[in-house]
Formats: sequence, C-alpha cells, structure tokens
Amino acid sequence: MGNALKLAKCYSGAVAGVRARTVEIEVCASSGSPQFAIVGLPDTAVKEAKDRVSTAISNSGFARPETNITVNLAPADVRKEGPIYDLPIAVCLLAAADKVKCRDLAEWALVGELALSGEVRRVRGVLPIVMEMRRIGKKGVLVPVENAEEAAVVDGISVYPVRTLREAIAFLQGNLSIMPVFADLSRLVLAGRDTGDDFADVKGQDFAKQAIEVAVAGGHNLLMIGSPGCGKTMLAKRIPSILPPLTVEEALEVTRIHSVAGVLRPGEPLMVHRPFRAPHHTASTAGLLGGGTHPQPGEVSLAHRGVLFLDEMPEFSRNALEVLRQPLEDGHVAISRVAGTCDYPSRFMLVAAMNPCPCGYFGDEHHQCRCSRTKRLEYRNRVSGPLLDRIDIQIEVAPVSYDMLSQLPTGETSATIRERVMRARAVQAERFADDPDVFCNAEMRSRDIVRYCRLDAKTQQALRNRLEQLDLSARAYDRVLKVARTVADLRGAETVCDEDINMAARWRTLDRNYWI
Repeated sequence: MGNALKLAKCYSGAVAGVRARTVEIEVCASSGSPQFAIVGLPDTAVKEAKDRVSTAISNSGFARPETNITVNLAPADVRKEGPIYDLPIAVCLLAAADKVKCRDLAEWALVGELALSGEVRRVRGVLPIVMEMRRIGKKGVLVPVENAEEAAVVDGISVYPVRTLREAIAFLQGNLSIMPVFADLSRLVLAGRDTGDDFADVKGQDFAKQAIEVAVAGGHNLLMIGSPGCGKTMLAKRIPSILPPLTVEEALEVTRIHSVAGVLRPGEPLMVHRPFRAPHHTASTAGLLGGGTHPQPGEVSLAHRGVLFLDEMPEFSRNALEVLRQPLEDGHVAISRVAGTCDYPSRFMLVAAMNPCPCGYFGDEHHQCRCSRTKRLEYRNRVSGPLLDRIDIQIEVAPVSYDMLSQLPTGETSATIRERVMRARAVQAERFADDPDVFCNAEMRSRDIVRYCRLDAKTQQALRNRLEQLDLSARAYDRVLKVARTVADLRGAETVCDEDINMAARWRTLDRNYWI
C-alpha cells in the first residue's frame, strides 16, 4: 500500500531533578507533502532538532527523507528539554523512512546532540538517564564519546561511545563493532583519595583545629569569626583533607547531581572527592538554592555530601542566607515551577567565616576598631538568629603571634586527624546502619537523640546549668547534645559525660558574645 505508515522506535530519557524518566522516541514516516513535526511537550531546543537533524543527515551521506515526518516523544505530559534527543530522532527517522535497516532498534537507548556535520556532541544529565535505561532493561545505550566514561560508571548495562551519526547507524546495522566502555568504580574511588592542603602547615590555632575536627567527625555546621588575616579561610580550605573518603554509593549520588548540572570536568567520570563549594558573596538566591526557568541544582546541592564554604558570610544578601535554613534542616531542596517540582538532595556541612565588624578589628589587641556599636550590630545582624541557631559550632579564631609564625610547623598532619575522624564516622555508620536517612550525628532526629545521648544525673545537671546560663533555644539544646555525642565518639566512649557537654556548650557562646 502506497500510503502505509512506517514506524520506528527507540528510547532515551528526560531528567527531572536528579533522576530521569523513560522517553520513547517514535517516528512515523508517511506519504504526502514533506513536513517535519515534533510533538510531546518539547521545548525550543527540542523543536529546533528538526533543522539540526535534517542537515546532519545530509552531511553524513544519507538521503534526506522527502516524506511527512511526525516525531512523538512519549509520555506527552512530561516536558522534554535540551538537544539530547537529536541522535535518537535522526536514527529513528532514517529507519522509518527505509533509508537504513537497524537491528532491534527498540531494544536500544540513544543520547546525544548532533552538530550540523553529523558529529555527536556531549550533553548533560547522561548518568541518571543511563541509570533509568538499566532499570527498564535496555540492551545498551549509545552516548557521545565525551560522555562515555561518565555513563560507564553504571553497572549492568553496556555503554557504547559514538563519534558521529554515521558511526551510530553502522553499529546498529551490524556493520561496525564498537567495544563497550566499562569502569571499575572501586579503583576510581581509591585512586582519587589525595589530601591536598595539609593541616600540618597551620601554625598555632589548636582551639580552632579541635573544633574543626569535631565538626567534620559529626558533620556539624561551623562558624569562624576573626579579624582579617587570622587564618579562617586557610583553615576552611584544609577541611577537605580530613573529610572521610566517599563510598562508592556516595560517589554515584554526588556524580549524578554534577552530571545534571553539567559541571563534571573532562576526564573525571566519577566524583571521587567530597565536594567543596565556595560561592562568591554576590551569589543570588537561585545560585545558592537552585532554580531558574529550567531548574538546575544550586550550590547547596552541588555541595551534597561535602562542604559549602561561605567566606565573608555577612556580605551575602540576607535573602540568600535565609534560604539556607530549609536545606540545612531538611537535607533537600524542592524547586516548584508550573511544569512540575524538582527535588534535589542537599545534605552538606556548612562552614562559614566572617569578621567581627565591618572594619574587621573589633576585639583585636593590635588594631583599633573604627566601627560604632550600631555599625557592628547592623553588620552582624545580616546573619539572622534562626540561621545562627542551625550552626552547631561557633568559634573565635585569634590572630597568630609573630613568635608562632616564625617557628617551624609542629601540628598534626591531616592524615592523622583524618584517621580519628574516620574512626568516629565508622562508629556512627554502625549506629545508624538501619536508618538510611541518617549518616552522621548532625543528622540525628529527636528520637535518635533520646536513644543515643542518654545522660546520667551529673551530666544532666551540667547540661541544665549550661542551658540556663546561655538561655539556649530548644533547637540549640538538641545541637549541643549532637556535638557532645560526636566528642564522645572521638574519645571512643559509649556514653556522653559532663565534659563532653561542657565542650559542646562552649562552642555555642559566640553568638551571645557578638550578637548582644
């Protein structure tokens, strides 16, 4: 029959948040005047695929189909965004128009943008799409060469890198052999465990280093206040050197977020280091939290399972700082738009640094502060009380004397500190083994605190005295207990004692000293 419809189908995916949904690419070729329509809730970039695909087909040496072409991206109620459907549309179009014969096309998934020359270009979000294709049992997935290593970290599905449209067609016809790409996840994670800057280079600051060790061991938020040049930023930049290594599961979780954001670096298919994000203080609310017309992860999600460092914290806009409260409390961010809601994980350790006043020298023995009391309070009040309440450990970083600076470094190495941190984290991993929502002490909920922070009479009295002395909120009460639990874990103790409580409460006094 001259008017018979010819259909071809393959699969791809649509990214929503950090996950992907299955998308069927159906192409129908029928007789009639040449037309090219794409339906299925495509955005502008997808609609423009008809021009890229048509030109790429011609420049790849295939005859452009002169038929009525309809491309359906199903399900029709899921918005399709970006150029990732160019390659599957082109392959299905040629198959539906009888220009090529592809074997078992419906068993394959394809992802890739097409250049006008027919070259297959890198796209973002490949990792969650390949995970989804594995879930639905596809035979294999064809991806751009530049995305191949990233896609290969997914076990259980074959990943085939292709450079051009012609190469993809030849492979699907059985005329070209392409070796699938595989990745050894354990080897990748182990190979990336370097330390970077070392705490052994830090002179003095023993009090600050102790607080940082406790913060990292329990995943607690940390605020450092001190005059310019006292070492706040230097200390913060060395925190990655004592963070426990990512597990394979955590590495995949972090990599998926960075894949969706399109910020994976070339040659780094798997995130093997815990993220350390340090946005500039001019960062917008959307830049920190995520969002935009087409929602993307923000800094709080890019720092997932790692550290978000806010240098000069009061210089950030008040709105930008206030949006941190919800992800700090809930561990995820929900971005709502008309088209739907995207959910991004955001379990990170907040490390912040700030000066005590606008000029930076309030309380400095060697410099005179030029700020009035009103100016100091105005500056500090850019950081709200509710946000401060969510910062478990607050310390003052004092300037280092010349005598200390002139000496050779004598502090512990990051490797030594990291060993203690990992022992404490191992205790917490065993403690919360049956609870997938809690990974460290900072994430304990009320029922966990009751269960794991039991106090004897002496310790209860010490806590009561501290609470009454500092007039702490109910949230601060919980956070003191969480930090005390971490101090006990570092000691290797099963129970929290009064000394642990006193140390944890001592790190809650800074906001009372500076914000009054």
